[in-house]
Amino acid sequence: MRSSSTIVTDHSHLYMAQLCHHFVDGAVAVLRDREGRIAFEAGEVYLRSSPVTLMILAQAPEPEALSVLEQTVEDQLRRLAEREPDLDVEWRRAPQPVDARP
Repeated sequence: MRSSSTIVTDHSHLYMAQLCHHFVDGAVAVLRDREGRIAFEAGEVYLRSSPVTLMILAQAPEPEALSVLEQTVEDQLRRLAEREPDLDVEWRRAPQPVDARP
């Protein structure tokens, strides 16, 4: 399962770097130029920064694990972006393949 969020901010690269740095102790985090990846036990999060957006893609094998990833990343991002209280983090879930639905 996958979900994504595109966040409008002038601080996208800073937030991406801080997210990778924050999670390095409890996960495998890699930061390269304008891209980052955080591998949690529950799934993976991919980050990409542009001058005005931070794109986040989360993927996990199950809906519950995906919800945990979304909440974990969003909570930490909001802490980092305390000067931007109106930061809009809206997760969009990718549809499941037809054969994966019950």
